Amino acid sequence: MNAPLSSHGLSTGSETDTPVWVFGYGSLIYKVDFPYLERRPAHISGWHRRFWQGSHDHRGTPEAPGRVVTLVAEAGAVCVGMAYHVRPDVFAHLDHREKNGYVRVETALHFDDGSASEGLVYIAAEDNEAYLGPDTEEAIARHIARACGPSGPNRDYLIGLADALRQLGADDPHVYAIERHLLALT
Repeated sequence: MNAPLSSHGLSTGSETDTPVWVFGYGSLIYKVDFPYLERRPAHISGWHRRFWQGSHDHRGTPEAPGRVVTLVAEAGAVCVGMAYHVRPDVFAHLDHREKNGYVRVETALHFDDGSASEGLVYIAAEDNEAYLGPDTEEAIARHIARACGPSGPNRDYLIGLADALRQLGADDPHVYAIERHLLALT
């Protein structure tokens, strides 16, 4: 995948083998299937996590996509997640894992100790083919309840994310409301 970077041009380090920070805000928080040098809780500003991206390859199928998170820009918003310091060779795996509409974008990462660094985040913008867009949290929960793909039931993705966010002490009303609606269905 030829994933574009922002105009700032942060390198993935492939020319120099320099490690790069990657920010995870969805399954990258709790499903770490790649090597990393360091892992730290972090947040990015100006973005909200939303279950507005379709998943045709992991939590759904092309005929019945699941719903996974992407980021939506909003002034003043803060998105809590996990940052990983990785070597550039990890991007081959991550680009494949995040192939369903996501591109790498440069962002400023803020760590819990008050320090900051430039890094990369995968975002699926509304102009990608798998984008499903907004809906009510109840409707999103019903969608998630019936979706399943090669990586398993979509509900496992939601529950795993909600649990991981609680462990980070993150307040995410969108995710927790969808989880409440999903649990009420079962």
